[in-house]
Amino acid sequence: MPIIECVPNISEGRDRAKIDAIAAAAAAVEGVRLLDVDPGKATNRTVITFVGEPGPVCEAAFRLVKKAQELIDMSGQHGEHPRFGATDVCPLVPISGISMEELVPYAHALGERIGKELGIPVYAYEAAAREEKRRNLANNRAGEYEGLEKKLVDPAWKPDFGPAAWNASVKRSGATAVGVRKILIAYNVNLNTTSVRKANSIAFDLRESGRVKREGGTLTGKIITDANGEPVIMPGKLKAVKGIGWFIEEYGIAQLSLNLNDSDVTPVHIAFDEACKSAAERGIRVTGSELVGLVPKQSLLDAADFYLKRQERSLGISEREKITIAVKSLGLDDLTPFDPRKKVIEYQLEDPDDTRLVSMTLNRFTEETAAESPAPGGGSVAAIIGAMGAALGGMVANLSANKRGWDDRWAEFSAWAEKAQVLREKLLFLVDEDTRAFDRILQALGLPKGTPEEKSARTAAIHEATKGAILVPLETMRACVESMDIAKAMTHSGMESSISDGGVGAMCGRTGALAAYLNVRTNFKGFKDAAFQKEVMDEAEALKQKAEAMESEVMAAVVAKI
Repeated sequence: MPIIECVPNISEGRDRAKIDAIAAAAAAVEGVRLLDVDPGKATNRTVITFVGEPGPVCEAAFRLVKKAQELIDMSGQHGEHPRFGATDVCPLVPISGISMEELVPYAHALGERIGKELGIPVYAYEAAAREEKRRNLANNRAGEYEGLEKKLVDPAWKPDFGPAAWNASVKRSGATAVGVRKILIAYNVNLNTTSVRKANSIAFDLRESGRVKREGGTLTGKIITDANGEPVIMPGKLKAVKGIGWFIEEYGIAQLSLNLNDSDVTPVHIAFDEACKSAAERGIRVTGSELVGLVPKQSLLDAADFYLKRQERSLGISEREKITIAVKSLGLDDLTPFDPRKKVIEYQLEDPDDTRLVSMTLNRFTEETAAESPAPGGGSVAAIIGAMGAALGGMVANLSANKRGWDDRWAEFSAWAEKAQVLREKLLFLVDEDTRAFDRILQALGLPKGTPEEKSARTAAIHEATKGAILVPLETMRACVESMDIAKAMTHSGMESSISDGGVGAMCGRTGALAAYLNVRTNFKGFKDAAFQKEVMDEAEALKQKAEAMESEVMAAVVAKI
């Protein structure tokens, strides 16, 4: 199922009633999920984010633009952010199951509908642009709302859709840019100054388009031109970044307003780091930063890894811990509290009614296991025991990475801790996958069997479901045994004060592997594929023997040291 995101920016950030009404117009469309509404008073702009399949999202976008046209009068609108319309921009962003190229026709259809039905001039930008000069949003918006009347009658800037005329309706609505782009991260960096000139100077250092070169390297020096009389441009430090400086009256500070158009090229932490450097050169300190709208989880995880490496700290810690480190390192809570559950795209897409076993408390999990139902059973318990073993191995690795006097070994232990995290997460997935595999067997058993065709289909479904129920505990065995490698390594080279934890980790790995082995064997009852059974059982027996041998080796080493 293709999923896309739409991130309209409306030119209203102060009247909450209007903002909520505009956001509600989009949220009312079935199949659309409103993720975030992020208003800014000083910018007089609100970023709204919603997701869903392309059809419903485009319908929601149209209704949002229509409601914004009704409630926002651009003839009296003012704010710090550049704008030229009530709905200033309306980008569509592919999230999963659809490419940017496949999304372009949706953007064109949306733009055409806005132009025809609402009488709003529409410019197509980024991947949806119909000519190269319109790819850049800044080009389309040049002159802003105040210059729109002249722009509309310029043949070179005739809108892609809608009227090319200044009338009473357009005077009220302004124009709208509809595009297709990668996930854009709107990112503001906070400065301990009130000078917009200084903020702009830093922004020019960073943004890809840079600044015009002047004599003496000053902002007021004579512009240097090339042989053709064109200004010489000094490119900025950061690729795929746009930026300006402004003053935020709400907080009493100047900010850098950066658009990271491709976070694979310039990630958040690099933009922040370079901003700190450029600010320091001007005697200015960066106090923190803020994310406008939502951010991909990986951006924060990458930032955490960046700062952990700088500190020579282990990267093998939990996702929750990494998010906390990213927030503190980037100062994302400098101006307002930062709630990852509300600001990270993936967390917003999670089911609020999460019924997974791994989401339960320990008490609830044991209650569910003890209940009068066959699932969760031994397979899920095997995986959770294995996950605990991987966690213990990771703990010893993390402690060892931070041990005084072992600074030159942090990367060695970090690698073990990262491996432990991967295995822990894999085994936690298998906790619920084991129960899902059992449920698939029950579903197959419940298929109709009134006709020969139905019987045949039911038999085939039972066979495939049983095959899956066999392979899940086999995968649990593999992960458990692999986790024992970490316990073994930590027993031999990790902190001696935590050696018993390594031993317990090995015992958990062995117990999880042998418990999963029993599930592999029992699920073969009635299974008629002899070749598949031999292949699986040969591997399972080998894993069982390896787990038992490794536990014996680790326990001997532990006992010898304690």
